[in-house]
Amino acid sequence: MTRRLAEVAKKVGVSEATVSRVLNGKPGVSAATRQAVLSALDVLGYERPTQLRGERARLVGLALPELQNPIFPAFAEVIGGALAQLGLTPVLCTQTKGGVSEADYVELLLQQQVSGVVFAGGLYAQADAPHDHYRTLAERNIPVVLVNASIDDLGFPGVSCDDAVAVEQAWRHLASLGHERIGLVLGPADHVPSARKLTAARALADVPDEHVARAMFSIEGGHAAASRLIDRGVTGIICASDPLALGAIRAARRKGLDVPAQVSVVGYDDSAFMNCTEPPLTTVRQPIEAMGRAAVELLNAQINGAAVAPEELLFEPELVVRGSTAQAPRR
Repeated sequence: MTRRLAEVAKKVGVSEATVSRVLNGKPGVSAATRQAVLSALDVLGYERPTQLRGERARLVGLALPELQNPIFPAFAEVIGGALAQLGLTPVLCTQTKGGVSEADYVELLLQQQVSGVVFAGGLYAQADAPHDHYRTLAERNIPVVLVNASIDDLGFPGVSCDDAVAVEQAWRHLASLGHERIGLVLGPADHVPSARKLTAARALADVPDEHVARAMFSIEGGHAAASRLIDRGVTGIICASDPLALGAIRAARRKGLDVPAQVSVVGYDDSAFMNCTEPPLTTVRQPIEAMGRAAVELLNAQINGAAVAPEELLFEPELVVRGSTAQAPRR
């Protein structure tokens, strides 16, 4: 107990006596100091006293599926910075193979009495994945915002990049270069953003099944999927992420084909360093800054008790043309 008092006091910059008064519910402490002490308890991993557990901490869970894809650290930076400006502390929850699951993270966050959770990529984006932990959050009225997908029946607000516009921009770009055999490298069949992209592509053109390849979101997945499309005669490839696009470029080169002279590749996200690849990647840019800030605004409104419509805000992407696309090869 003495050690806990000392650590919390040092963290907040107050006396141990002040910390003791907060923990014991005694008067004579300002609201700001009291909140700072409670937040320090949460950050240091100490349980709040029983009588104080009914109040939510100034902590916000930020759940990400991975950090290898540069788009997720980019989201984390924007969302974390916006939360900090509001006096909220982000708790990063990143899944690893064989590590803590998303459902386990939710349980841990609930134990810490978090003020809310932002999910930027996760099981909610997979229609066939278990969603019970999201229902738990909804039942407990925990503020939640979803990024780049939605769950129809739980009433969570969300922010997403418009997948239909993204595919339209990429498709029209390749078509303007003379590509007639355009293929798609997408995520699994139950991946909601990928399903939206496929629907949009089929609204633009007659896309045969053999021009659609599924993959896990990795360079290796993109390599395998794009290799199949190239064997089927595709000359332009639209990918559902930048790592998938890098895999597609590698697949073309392994087959002795030049990018972009013989195969053109378009990515999605415009994540870090895509202008430094060889060739620099043509991709569709997500407006990360605007989306991240909007997600935090929606979350903060809920935390403060405001009614937020269970709608998905769609943000306009931007095609960034670089060196991985060119005129279609002559037959």
